[in-house]
Amino acid sequence: MNDTAPAARAAIVYESMFGNTRRVAEAIADGLTEAATVTVLRVKDAPEAFPDVDLLLVGAPTHVHGLSRPSTRTEAATWSDDPDRSLALEPDAEGIGVREWLETCGAPPPLFAAFDTRADMTELFTGSAASTIDKRLRRLGSARLLSKRSFLVDKNSDLVAGQLDDARAWGREIAGALSSRAG
Repeated sequence: MNDTAPAARAAIVYESMFGNTRRVAEAIADGLTEAATVTVLRVKDAPEAFPDVDLLLVGAPTHVHGLSRPSTRTEAATWSDDPDRSLALEPDAEGIGVREWLETCGAPPPLFAAFDTRADMTELFTGSAASTIDKRLRRLGSARLLSKRSFLVDKNSDLVAGQLDDARAWGREIAGALSSRAG
């Protein structure tokens, strides 16, 4: 057992409507903790800059083929009010989203990885919030550590079985890539 703290520092910034993206972010953090000290932040709590972070992971739910907008967050709130759906809106879900945060944040850390939650069908039909996150972070000058990753939800907006295990495994994959860059 290694008693020394990981040398790398990572931050995970997420947006979540019904808790799925939050749960994925937490599972990724679980997998990543062997290689990095990890801070998980709701997007509304994320700073504009991360001067002491080596790796930034950003995740969001896919809305209308990309990142949410105020109108799609309002629509999600309406879904949670529908008694025929068993959806509970996350606290502050209707506040700032990843789209707005990326437009105002400063220079990102040197490395990033992007993830999203999206419907369980081909990306051609659903789009991907992670694709937009990836493009914006590269445009801001950060380098992609690993390719984007999607975690799937079913027609009831529940995570598909095994997705949290996949998120932990992706966290371990990120840890391995981070360690190999440092070594």
